[in-house]
Amino acid sequence: MSTQRTARAILAAVTVILSLIGAQVVATAPASAAVTTIYYDASRAGQFATNFAQAAQIWNSSVSNVRLQSGSPASVVIYVDSGWPRAYVTRLGAGRIYMGTQAVDQGYDRTRIATHEWGHILGLPDRRTGLCSDLMSGSSAPVSCRNSYPSAAEAARVDQLFASVAVAATVADASVDGRSYVWAGN
Repeated sequence: MSTQRTARAILAAVTVILSLIGAQVVATAPASAAVTTIYYDASRAGQFATNFAQAAQIWNSSVSNVRLQSGSPASVVIYVDSGWPRAYVTRLGAGRIYMGTQAVDQGYDRTRIATHEWGHILGLPDRRTGLCSDLMSGSSAPVSCRNSYPSAAEAARVDQLFASVAVAATVADASVDGRSYVWAGN
């Protein structure tokens, strides 16, 4: 049996086991999908610019259909202010992120916040599960949570959204356009 067949058999077995215990199985996009590069400008992010660069690297290591890269023309601009962290999504892969110092002052992890806000730009909504393992649980997870990595389901959803330019355009028009996401209070 070839290595590829063995891997498929193992994946099929794991999928069956997960479905039997009630876990959600999410298919990832095929490896042949085009990679979308999203350029961002963190020059207005002040002391948090490094956290957003780390968050971009985390997403780049977690997904295969999209790349976050500092540069221009920037479709995402990152700012810092004294409020709560939030993202204003203008379309899938574009918008403004505000790193609000209020959450940082309360002890929330800077890189987790940055990675979470990137998640909104990449099409993910808040999911107030309270679980540290869910990046998009945001401030519903304990202040002690330091996990800055998306779950497998979150990464798979981003890959699905960016599987092709046509799909990305449809999703942007249908589900993320014009939404804003705030770290706490929603």
